[in-house]
Amino acid sequence: MTTVRMFQLLCLSAFLSCLLLPASMSHAQAQPQMPPQAQQLVLVVSEGTSGGLDHAQAIAKYQDLANVIGGALNSKVRVVFAREFATLENGMKEGRFDFVMARPSDYPARGMRDSGYRYVANAKPAGQCLIVVPQDSPVKTLADARGRRFVMPEQVSYMARFCRAELRDQGIKLAAEDVKYVREQAAVSFYLNNKLADVGGIASYSGPARKLEQEGLSILHGSVPQPYFPLVAHRRFDAAQIKAVQGELESLAGRPQGVEILKRIGIAGFGTDGEGAMKDLLVWLEK
Repeated sequence: MTTVRMFQLLCLSAFLSCLLLPASMSHAQAQPQMPPQAQQLVLVVSEGTSGGLDHAQAIAKYQDLANVIGGALNSKVRVVFAREFATLENGMKEGRFDFVMARPSDYPARGMRDSGYRYVANAKPAGQCLIVVPQDSPVKTLADARGRRFVMPEQVSYMARFCRAELRDQGIKLAAEDVKYVREQAAVSFYLNNKLADVGGIASYSGPARKLEQEGLSILHGSVPQPYFPLVAHRRFDAAQIKAVQGELESLAGRPQGVEILKRIGIAGFGTDGEGAMKDLLVWLEK
């Protein structure tokens, strides 16, 4: 075989080899994967049963916050609204959500305990169970409340469990008291104002709590504060990334544009010192 003929065969072989390369390999070379920081992240928001938002309203309310988180991570973050608690909990169990901001707080707390999510921040001010009575009530102390008629939010609700845990720590076991459970916290005010109950429990961040004086009610006792509306992150985010997001969130209250974001959400600011309380929350509720 001549040298020229051998050279021609080698060239042909090389050409055919290129044609037979796997399509996936050639595509990967032509379309390199996007770096992680360029991928779109998801912030899932839940306002619990008290929220009346639809998905479009949730985006309008929380997208600016998502942009703040994305700015800290050099990523785009889109908002997804979780109306059903099952969607929220299953999504965390399956690790499908990058960030979760939710109330009631026991859902993010379970995300941390059971699914490896990491604490980022919580809203200010903290949440409390407020034990309230009519302003003309003869009940002046928690000790006076024993043996009275209680009205509480729905028995399986977070706030009922919150109030029950606080009263337990104060020596009052609701299981041994005369208790009426109602679906809406506004009904607690109704029962007290209409003398259908003597002592009630409501959330400090609820509508009734914001107009106690108008409702003719006063606070008998305020519980230990617990983290409100916490934000948690998927475990793949490292400490430096979490710190970057925390820094941006903490600074919001000091910037005019940040104040507008906080006002739209309905909170005073973000704190980042609640990790220990979040880890202890479920233990306290379930004691």
